[in-house]
Amino acid sequence: MWEFGILLLLVGVLVLLLAPRIMRRRGMGPDAVSGTLLVTGVSPRPDAEGEQFVTITGVINGPTVNEHVVYQRMAVDVSAWPTMGQLIPVVYSPRNPDKWGFAPPSSEVPPV
Repeated sequence: MWEFGILLLLVGVLVLLLAPRIMRRRGMGPDAVSGTLLVTGVSPRPDAEGEQFVTITGVINGPTVNEHVVYQRMAVDVSAWPTMGQLIPVVYSPRNPDKWGFAPPSSEVPPV
């Protein structure tokens, strides 16, 4: 009886450890939509080099949303630090525009 309880506990711990990793890999999926982000707020640029965390807030415009306010913390290279007022191409989930990211550099963003 104890063996079954310990096995069940180990499986539960394994699920708790792996679930966030699996959820992260799912990404936005194939139905991601292109849009633009107007940066309305950004954390100060650090003096360090390489990738650093930035807190960014802005407004996403795209085919399924109009001026949807977003807020996110992400890692960005200091040489490409966003600035207030900048328009940045983004991709987002049409079901949940709060789930967004910078568009890949080679992608073309259609005019909004």
